[in-house]
Amino acid sequence: MKKTTIATAVLIAGTAATAFAHSGATGIVKERMDAMLAMGKAVKTVAPMMQGATSYDAGTVRNAARLFQQHAGESMTKLFPEGTGGMPSEAKDEVWTDWDRFAALASQLEEYSEGLERAADNGLGGMGGNTSTGGTSMMGGGSMMGSGSMMGSDTTMMGGSTMMGGGGMMDAAAIAEMPADAAFAMTTQVCSACHERFRAEED
Repeated sequence: MKKTTIATAVLIAGTAATAFAHSGATGIVKERMDAMLAMGKAVKTVAPMMQGATSYDAGTVRNAARLFQQHAGESMTKLFPEGTGGMPSEAKDEVWTDWDRFAALASQLEEYSEGLERAADNGLGGMGGNTSTGGTSMMGGGSMMGSGSMMGSDTTMMGGSTMMGGGGMMDAAAIAEMPADAAFAMTTQVCSACHERFRAEED
């Protein structure tokens, strides 16, 4: 199951290039596109480590986690002012009509990324696939919100079947106690949920 989860994340390699297909992106839309692409590249680097395909390097995982934090929380939400939907953005109207949920996921990504940074020294525990549902990954499936390849295609976050047995958000301290692959899976699952709810699918 771990391999299924991480292998899906590796799809970033193919989907990140879609950022370059968004011609005409300028201003704030381009800023968020660039941010999402940067996170997609970070996941592309880390995912093979979590799968055991490349040597595990805690420093690389920490750097990826810090990058996620840099682009999460308020740093993310400020890139989505009202009136910035429509092509070439792929943001659904739900970003603004369900703003509280969008902001909560952005905050959750920041919290979980902090936990991932702290979990980096824990090494791999073979649990990456067990903390996520099948097919969950970060940045799979195109580009989010005019953003270039963030978010996967699962719907488990904020509804809760895999979160604390049904609801609440874990904090960074709890994530930090996990093996790094489990913390990575939890972090990328947040992205999956955001993608599912707020990114328009490509034709």
